[in-house]
Formats: sequence, structure tokens, C-alpha cells
Amino acid sequence: MRLHSKVKSTRLSSVLLGAALALPSGQMLYADAPPERGVVSMKYLNYQDSQSGDSAFTTGMQRDRIAVNALTVMATAPIAGKWSIGTSFMEDSVTGASPAYHSSGFPANNAVSGASGELRYAGDFNLTRYFSRGTLGAAVSYSKESDYISRSASLQGSWSTEDKNTTYTLGGSFTDDTIKLSVPNVVAVKKQDRDEGKQILAGLFGVTRVLSKRDIVQLNLGYSNGNGYYTDPYKDPDQRPRDRNNMTLLTRWNHHFDGSDGTIRLSWRYYTDSFGIRAHTLGGEYVQPLHHGWTITPLLRLYTQSEADFYVVAGPAEQANPSTATPPPAGALFYTEDQRLSAFGAVTAGVKISKQLGRDWLVDLKFEKYEQRQEWALFGNGDQGVTAFHARSVQAGVSRQF
Repeated sequence: MRLHSKVKSTRLSSVLLGAALALPSGQMLYADAPPERGVVSMKYLNYQDSQSGDSAFTTGMQRDRIAVNALTVMATAPIAGKWSIGTSFMEDSVTGASPAYHSSGFPANNAVSGASGELRYAGDFNLTRYFSRGTLGAAVSYSKESDYISRSASLQGSWSTEDKNTTYTLGGSFTDDTIKLSVPNVVAVKKQDRDEGKQILAGLFGVTRVLSKRDIVQLNLGYSNGNGYYTDPYKDPDQRPRDRNNMTLLTRWNHHFDGSDGTIRLSWRYYTDSFGIRAHTLGGEYVQPLHHGWTITPLLRLYTQSEADFYVVAGPAEQANPSTATPPPAGALFYTEDQRLSAFGAVTAGVKISKQLGRDWLVDLKFEKYEQRQEWALFGNGDQGVTAFHARSVQAGVSRQF
């Protein structure tokens, strides 16, 4: 999922079930056969985050910020033995508000009560053709909320060696976003009535290698070039460059244990962009089948990033009185006090439990807990003026094969 400029939470992009296609692909692409059966599934997500910080309504106390409820319906089906189609539809509601600067200030969405509500609708459609040693797939997606519209199209193919032990993947996508700027400015309290745009071209190259009957590894390299409106109109002060390029390097290793029949999945992701952010994500999960169709999957993710080149740390005056924003440096062309662009570290711990019901039905429940702190940053300088951020998410799903 993608994080729009209006999204009011650092953690939100990690938990929403976004329908827009994202590169690089998270799948281990080593199968050249279409699915034998169709699948219809439904997932419900409940998310809540919290953070201490001063605003017009609270002073230093811990308070809830963003709440999300999302419902997603997905379907995949084989066609004529050589094709498959897939589609999904999502509706989510977002309530609450995040700070206008650092972890303090008036709510960034200017809600008088700090509890505004918004609906977002998103959907996608994909079509894949299977060959004896490869696949070719295309997808389109669309997402709409009150002030943000996103459209995306992509094309991705894979090719396997004769022994099927190595698969190469190449893909590209184009995203066109429209941002409707008709919101009150936090300080000047005046209307901005205009539309802005943003376009992103992205590409992916990946290699998946079967090392043995127990081990499979994957390496993905992704690059994107974006141009357009990156400033967040719900943050003040905030002025960002109109272009943003990023590169990602993703490695995965899956190992299966014969004795326990469990599988460990390890990953490392490196991210760098033209804003100056450098980020590392280390993830691990262990899938353990149990008796009577049960499966349990504990997971752990560690994350750290450096700050953007134009991030403005909370000054001494703001730390003493958080109700006043730190002014940007005199003559600065770009500046932001958005905590999402600061240096920080984060830990996510969770568990997923699933149950196979007969041959056709599967139900699952997933819980995650997230904590983010400035002092956990391994690179860059954590901003002592930003308080700890917490989030939790619960996701329930059911699927049926046919």
C-alpha cells in the first residue's frame, strides 16, 4: 500500500490492505502454472495508533490519534488452463488526527474535535498468461478519497531456466495521482483551491533461485522516479522537492525444516531516496503447521531510517512549549517537521493463527504491535522533540476455494 500525502499516521502505510499495485512484488516467483482452483477471500482490519504530544486539546498526555477500519474482498480464478484473473475491492474509513508538526501542534487535518472521518475506495484487476517456462501479467488499479485520486498500471513477466531452478522477473509500473488542495491552512486559515499532480515510473528486476528442496532465495532490485507534488498540505510548516527518486534492494531466504515441518522466512530490505533517507528493514517469521489444520506464525520486524536532508528538528523553544512550531531555517528552500521523515527506529511483533476447515475453507486471525522511538535510530540523529509512537492492528480473514 501506498502512503498518500494526507495519511495522518507513520504506521498506516504498513498495515492497510491497499489495492494499488506495488513494486517490487512480494511473491516468490518460481511457479509457471496457473492456479488449479479459484479463491474468494475477505479480510477485515482494525488499526489504532497513539502518541503523546501537546495540541489544542491535550497537554503531554497519551492519546489516540488515528483509527482505521478496512474491509477488502479479493478473488482469483483460472481461465482456459493458461490464464488467471484476479481482482480486489477495498473500503476503509479513517478517523482521528495527527499533529501538524513533530508530535505536537493542532491536528493536521484541522478537525476541531480531532475526530474527523473519511472514506477511501480502492480496486484493482490483473490478468496473467502462463507459458511453459514463464508468465506475463498486467494489472490496473484505482483509489479514491475526498482529496486524493490514484491510478496505476503495470506489466510484469517472468522466465525460468530449463531446470526450473532459477526464475528471472522484470516489471514496470506507472502511477498518476491527483491531489485536491482545498483545505484551510493551519496558520493563515485561508483556502487553497487548486489541483496538483504526481507521476511515478517504477521498475523491478528480480532473481529467484531454488537452492535445494528445503531452501529458496530471492533478490529484487527496484527503482522509481517520481515528479510532482510531494508537500503535505496537512503539515505546517512543510515544503518538499517536486521530485523523488528511490531505490530498493530486497533479499529473502526461506528454509523448510523436515522434522517439525515448519518454515522460517527471513528478509532484509535496503531503501534509499533523493530526500536523503536511508532505511533498513530486517524481518523474520516462522510458519509452524499444527494438528487438525491449525497453523501458527510468529513474526518480528526491525526498522531504522535516517532523517531527510531538509528535516527540521524540534528546537529548544518548542521542546519547552510544544504548542509552538519550530520555524524553518531562514532562506531554506525545502523544510519539513513531519515525524515520518525524521530519524527513528521501530519494532513490530506479531502472530498469525490460521485454521483449515475441510478442503475449501480457511480462516485466519493476525495481531501486530508496533513501537517507534527516536532514540532507536541506528543511522542519523534522532529528534529528541518527537515522542514515542505506538500502534496495534488486528486483522481477520476468511477464504474459500472453488
